[in-house]
Amino acid sequence: MTSFIIRRILIIIPTLLGMTVVIFLMLAVTPGDPAELLLGERATTESLNAMREYLGLNQPLYIQYGLFLKRIVKFDLGETIWTREKVYKEIMERFPATIELALTAMIISTFLGITLGIISATKQYSWFDYTSMLGSLMGVSMPVFWLGLMFMLVFSLTLGWFPMSGRLGVETDLTVITNFYVLDAILTQNWSGLKDILLHLVLPATALSTIPLAIVARMTRSSMLEVLRQDYIKTARAKGLSETKVILKHALRNGLIPVITVVGLQFGILMGGAILTETVFAWPGVGKWLYEGVVKRDYMVIQGGTLLIATTFVIVNMVVDVLYAVINPRISVK
Repeated sequence: MTSFIIRRILIIIPTLLGMTVVIFLMLAVTPGDPAELLLGERATTESLNAMREYLGLNQPLYIQYGLFLKRIVKFDLGETIWTREKVYKEIMERFPATIELALTAMIISTFLGITLGIISATKQYSWFDYTSMLGSLMGVSMPVFWLGLMFMLVFSLTLGWFPMSGRLGVETDLTVITNFYVLDAILTQNWSGLKDILLHLVLPATALSTIPLAIVARMTRSSMLEVLRQDYIKTARAKGLSETKVILKHALRNGLIPVITVVGLQFGILMGGAILTETVFAWPGVGKWLYEGVVKRDYMVIQGGTLLIATTFVIVNMVVDVLYAVINPRISVK
């Protein structure tokens, strides 16, 4: 198992290098002059040339890429064009909000998806099976931004159950320690603040969870149906084991093997999908920040945000590979 984990970690290195090449080239061929964006349209030719030299834009592409890698190693992603803040600092301030939102959405989608998938598989062709699979199809089909707007209209404006936007109410005081608001509220024992934070999380996390929930439910159902037809399941039932023990102890572990892969991929996709959700709900995370960077053509923000999301996706997939091997030891042996 240790050698398997080491091999997976080593595979990340060329993957991350390839990812930096793609991100660098995409921005290199994008129309526009970063020096002009930094200094403004009224900048003189001398100041523009000086800025291009400072940024290394007058160098060949391979040298520019080398400087880009050097900055990444030093955690220096430059400064944003509009606020002049360090990109790394902005990411550290906003990334916890995105992680908090994505994790909540993933917990909702994984728990409900696996539960619905198991029940649908054990009650195949029942009304519950048809209803849950129809709901899964609707969940995959509905755009996140439209669903978010509908949630705001129904549950915020009409019923008034949940806050419409933001991460924390203006009337709530919170001592920020880690920028993970849920964790900060627990550490400071601010229970009224925790309640407000969770209420703000419900709508954006639920909207973001709909697509992965539908995919996890359908994958769990398909996988469980295949496992439940295996001979060892029939043997377990023939021994007189209860149906609950047969499903949870014997069938579920093997049935979850492909589901874990899907969950890992969906978590990586959630990081990208959070851009729309954070924009709709004014959630102060990396997604909303990256969207604003695209609108303002802030190259440093686009570069830093894209690099962060891509790196997170790669790391999550490595963790999924390791979990896959833990559940199914034959994978690590092969």
